[in-house]
Amino acid sequence: MIINLIFYVRNQTKSREFYAITLGKAPRLDVPGMTEFELSEGCILGLMPEKGIKKLLPDLPDPETAWGVPRAEVYLTVPEPEIYHVRALAAGARELSPLQPRDWGHKAAYCLDPDGHVLAFAVPL
Repeated sequence: MIINLIFYVRNQTKSREFYAITLGKAPRLDVPGMTEFELSEGCILGLMPEKGIKKLLPDLPDPETAWGVPRAEVYLTVPEPEIYHVRALAAGARELSPLQPRDWGHKAAYCLDPDGHVLAFAVPL
């Protein structure tokens, strides 16, 4: 199974630059209408312009009207979450919660990407 998580973004170029800095890697695909980052084997983060999804699925509510309304998060368990979190903040993310121990046995930090998607970077305690 391959898992594709696709964020609808306002500006594909700006979002590509943000994720390249935050993840510390280049996209595996970058064409008009889609940018993809391989998070791990079989797990891809895609960035699709909001206008593209409106053309593809016109009966959906307009994603432009939902900016910053948290509906889900991407929770990335990584060896050094502080590095990812700092890179995200430097690339333009807004911090929601600093890196700290959580009740579920992880140390995690939370931020919003430039399109208002919630990102978490975590490591088991």
